[in-house]
Amino acid sequence: MSLPDKMNAVFLTGHGGFENLEYTSEAPLPSPSPDEVLIKVLAAGMNTIDINTRTGQYSKETEVDTHNSSGEDITENDGESTSTLISFPIIQGVDCCGLIVGVGENIDKARIGERVLVRSMLPNSTNCEPYQCTTLGLKRNGAFAQYTTAHAKDTYAVNCDWGNAELASTPCSYSSAESMLQRASVGEETVLINGGARGIGCATIQLCKRRGAHVIAIANKDKLSSVAGIGADEVIEHGADLISMIGENSVDVVIDVIPDDQLASLLKVLKHDGRYVSTSPIANLADETHTPILHLKDLKFFDGTNQEATAFENLISYIETGEIKPLVAKSYALRDIVAAQQDFLDKKYVGKLVIVPSHD
Repeated sequence: MSLPDKMNAVFLTGHGGFENLEYTSEAPLPSPSPDEVLIKVLAAGMNTIDINTRTGQYSKETEVDTHNSSGEDITENDGESTSTLISFPIIQGVDCCGLIVGVGENIDKARIGERVLVRSMLPNSTNCEPYQCTTLGLKRNGAFAQYTTAHAKDTYAVNCDWGNAELASTPCSYSSAESMLQRASVGEETVLINGGARGIGCATIQLCKRRGAHVIAIANKDKLSSVAGIGADEVIEHGADLISMIGENSVDVVIDVIPDDQLASLLKVLKHDGRYVSTSPIANLADETHTPILHLKDLKFFDGTNQEATAFENLISYIETGEIKPLVAKSYALRDIVAAQQDFLDKKYVGKLVIVPSHD
């Protein structure tokens, strides 16, 4: 296969506004290291991590608003400032569906031609150290380009009839959701999802249902019917009085996609020995108003940032066996990435937004 010397890509040149997203048709084609593959990007999902990286939310010097910074996906902050995390310019894009078009010298050439998904958090890049990973599009160039590279062991062939955009909508949201449910040992019980219309919320609904859970999802009024269509057994309008709607001590697990939003009520509806799972740091968990609940109910708390080792492999299996379905709200050309991020921030959709470089 003949490959170009240059490619279309979007570089993030620094922290700040949309002006720091620079589209170019002159980016150099990446070259895989001996243990990597070269991937032609077919589609790339949009995630909160892309927004937060651009705006500097993960910088040690930046005060993170957890309500705004969490949502679609797992946030990342390993305690370092972004000057350590990121070397600008960088190509973002944590969700990658693509076609292997080249391999490093240690990789079997038979892999060329595979349609693949790339693990969003790449443990093989850090020698599989516990809770350490390299995030695609944050610590190495990602999928907002026509080509990218990834470690071969983190690149999984997928055999299904889904479209490219549909596949690209899954890696970060679904593997993060799967990891949270594994960590909290969710089974045939009652689960309340706060933020059911967001990407990871939609993924969590489906993954809870395949485990036999009874799902109650909270979402904005205009999205309630869509969330019910995804599989939620009950839907509650955001801002409603949870205590009057479902009662105290009525829920086994809370999956909180919007941490710090009505936290007190979420803790009250949990049963004794219930489990609370958050997708990002909870700023006011130590507030003295919550102390009696935390003390008396013996709750268990789980962080959703780091992923379980089997989460991504499970995701591939669920796709290939038809146990989940994709939820693509809209797709965009690579050159329209600013419009995609504006729509992402408006939150007027249900599911995922996807960038398709081949549109350029």
